[in-house]
Amino acid sequence: MSRTANRGAFMTASVLGIIGGSGIYDLPGLQNREWKRVKSPWGEASDEILFAELDGLPMRFLPRHGRGHVQSPTGIDYRANIDALKRAGVTDLVSVSACGSFREDLSPGTFVVVDQFIDRTFAREKSFFGNGLVAHVSMADPVSPLLAARAFAAAGAEGIAARKGGTYLAMEGPQFSTRAESHMYRAWGCDVIGMTNMPEAKLAREAEICYASIAMVTDYDSWRSHDADVDVTAILKVLKDNADNAVRLVSRLARDFPREHEACPIGSDRALEYAMLTAPDRRDASLLARLDAVAGRVLGR
Repeated sequence: MSRTANRGAFMTASVLGIIGGSGIYDLPGLQNREWKRVKSPWGEASDEILFAELDGLPMRFLPRHGRGHVQSPTGIDYRANIDALKRAGVTDLVSVSACGSFREDLSPGTFVVVDQFIDRTFAREKSFFGNGLVAHVSMADPVSPLLAARAFAAAGAEGIAARKGGTYLAMEGPQFSTRAESHMYRAWGCDVIGMTNMPEAKLAREAEICYASIAMVTDYDSWRSHDADVDVTAILKVLKDNADNAVRLVSRLARDFPREHEACPIGSDRALEYAMLTAPDRRDASLLARLDAVAGRVLGR
């Protein structure tokens, strides 16, 4: 904590977390780089976390699939990842991930700063809470608006084609959609599809970490029947261009980011304030111990 002199109030220093692909961790100007294994009582995080600074801003980078892409979307321990980032001090977390598009105007190479999710995953642990300590957090607005706005502004400042707002359909995978599924998701009003943002966003909310997602379009999923013959060379070029643009976006975001954490207007950073329903004398001690980082603020730990 640091004290703001002119108000005499305690403020929390910002720590910007980035979860995504390996190329993002080679930002120009990163200083004091150190990979550290952060232990979590929830399991093994996908990899070590890179602790670093950019222009004095503390940053934490976690390869979602592990370096070398060794974790499948279903095999990722999302609880361990979010818990480890919380233990590493992250206040604001930006997800960067590839996605397919359901809209003609969201062409490959476009970045979408999504603001809604539909969760169609089914084989993942989705909450830190359960029997012994029941808690319910609001997911009506799953993305922290100030953080999303800053991500979108960074894209604009770097001249990156981006759209603010959109619905991300999270599928289980690892297979891609059938054409029937793709048409159904379009009919639902979804904009993009991916395999990793859920339950990541839900767990970040439970951990009181502000969360925003940058979905990078690589293809049109499978709804366009005339796209049967995929041009692999074109897809590889999109992936490379997206990675290069992601580095530029994250660098700009970090340089412009406030050094004091901004209170979230929708309460993302206070999500547990009234969420716990289990009476204090009936709470499971072993579960409480595992929640020391995630819920430490409200549990007094």
